[in-house]
Amino acid sequence: MDSPSVYRLFLKALRASLVPPLVLTGCGEGDLDLTGYASPSCEGGGLAVSGLSPAAPVDGVQLRISTVIGEDAEMDREVSSSGTVCATASNPPVCQAALENLAPQSSFHRVCADICSAYYLATTRGDDVTAHATLEALKGFLGTVDTAQEAVLIAFAEGYNLDCDNPQRGAVRLNADGGFSLVATRGFACGKGTEVTRFELEVSSSGQLKEVSSKVVERGRDNCAIGRRPVGLRTAEAVDCTDALGRHFAAAAHLEAASINAFLRLREELALHGADAVLQDAALRSAWEEVQHTDVSTRLARRFGASPPPPGVEALPLRSLFEVALDNVVEGCVRETFGALVAHHQAANARDEGIRQAMTQIAADETRHAGLSWAIDRWIQAQLPDAERARLREARAQAVAALREEIAHPQEAVLIEEAGLPAPEVASAMMDSLDRDLWACR
Repeated sequence: MDSPSVYRLFLKALRASLVPPLVLTGCGEGDLDLTGYASPSCEGGGLAVSGLSPAAPVDGVQLRISTVIGEDAEMDREVSSSGTVCATASNPPVCQAALENLAPQSSFHRVCADICSAYYLATTRGDDVTAHATLEALKGFLGTVDTAQEAVLIAFAEGYNLDCDNPQRGAVRLNADGGFSLVATRGFACGKGTEVTRFELEVSSSGQLKEVSSKVVERGRDNCAIGRRPVGLRTAEAVDCTDALGRHFAAAAHLEAASINAFLRLREELALHGADAVLQDAALRSAWEEVQHTDVSTRLARRFGASPPPPGVEALPLRSLFEVALDNVVEGCVRETFGALVAHHQAANARDEGIRQAMTQIAADETRHAGLSWAIDRWIQAQLPDAERARLREARAQAVAALREEIAHPQEAVLIEEAGLPAPEVASAMMDSLDRDLWACR
């Protein structure tokens, strides 16, 4: 089984999955009564700053995000805006330059791993250019919280996320007393031990926030990104991001980075057990391609306001030939093979042009990685006794069954529409084809 053969099977599986995608509005937690609620106002996938009534009028307001590595800002960009910044400035170019050069030392919503993303409001009024970069500064700018979007921004500044596309994870309602009720989340679901918690909140007209209830609505799964997971991979820290696309590509970048380690280790183990140079070189090439995938996925994550957590991998001794075979059959022949097929689906179906272009190259590389997994499987199995080959077949069947359970979880609508991820019944059809033509035949 080489990569051209895998690609032909992928084409067959993609044809078998050509059914209308199921568009979902949530992740299976649609148990809230949302009568009277509305989705938060959003712009370009992030929270909008329209619908505000600040304590003092301004020419324009922007929600900005600064992505930082160490002490140096890498990128500062506008998420959303309202009004016309620098409209009444005596020297508009000077005002615009001051706006672009804002570099506040604090923020009212910040997420960090080794990369940090920090959110703040920027406003202009005449020649004054101001950064509102703390919760207190935001409250001072807003004054009385008398619009729904102001309540949304207060919750965001308190560390909560409001989904733009899923009312069960992001909604707001005006109450009779002049305050607001909100639905928001905290947390991130990718990898064992992670989870998303949904909160019902109240924000008063004075800006005071109170938690009314909480419920875990999603637990982390291991199939949240393409890539071969290395042995010893530690659970990642949660990524806080309001945008589902940001969360998805942050998870993808995290596991793509972890895959670099997996392929470098695989090359060492192939050399230890006497594999020929062709297999060793293919593993090294795969590691380099995962470096490129990490860069692409990281840029996509940042585009949507998220910062990938760096992978932590425990240093472990090199493994026996059978242990290598067992890991390869689960991570390579099942999970990475299916992940490569998903990448092809995204390349064909993602509505977002940038995502579609990125996945086209990733799909081609991941198909080669899947072909390498099957080549390693063929080389190793020829050296193993019948009992160990039987254990590998059993492990593959268990991995396929586990993957079927994982893909049955609904995806958020924006991931299906914009990122091209397959809806559950589409993914199931793709798996049926692989099971019939690949996994059951080996």
